[in-house]
Amino acid sequence: MNHHTEPLYLYPIWIRIWHMTNALLCLVLIITGLSIQFSNPETVVKFNAAVSAHNVAGIILTISYAVFFIGNLFTPNGASYVIPVKGFLIRLKKQFIYYTVGIFQRQDPPFPVTEESKFNPLQQVTYVVLMYGFVPFVILSGWGLLYPEITLNSFIGFSGLDLTDLLHITAGFVISIIMCVHVYFCTIGKKPLSNFKSMINGYHESH
Repeated sequence: MNHHTEPLYLYPIWIRIWHMTNALLCLVLIITGLSIQFSNPETVVKFNAAVSAHNVAGIILTISYAVFFIGNLFTPNGASYVIPVKGFLIRLKKQFIYYTVGIFQRQDPPFPVTEESKFNPLQQVTYVVLMYGFVPFVILSGWGLLYPEITLNSFIGFSGLDLTDLLHITAGFVISIIMCVHVYFCTIGKKPLSNFKSMINGYHESH
């Protein structure tokens, strides 16, 4: 049973520009990050060029994240990142069962998209952890690598710079995995390209 027959305008222009900018930045950061990590003569992007592009993309990502953070403070978009505690685990279980069983049986989603609730429980907890955990962490550790003089010289016997590098790579890897999963789940819409279309015109098409 459809809850909405008309597309919902859920994504204002600033969200769409921010989202597409972030997608491009993450792609650049992943490619250049891998090129830096596994640098050799056959690397897609040469080491010096990869470092320069990675640094520039990281600086732009910092600005982009500031836009996101401030936007969530002063626009209704921030409400999407507030997780209601009561009944959360029950909602999470329902959504998990839908993704693993219900979706293959063509069941209706247990938490359809509405103007008041853009994310289902699994999306919500993932985006909160990502945007308020891993992304700030990868940005801060990136600045620590760009300006090593601000990092600790040592921490419990380990080089502060080496530890910052390890944490930066780990956070970047986690974000990369989440991005891949995110792209896959974006194909689970009314049509395979519906959710991608939403980031162009701002309208969500309900199942």
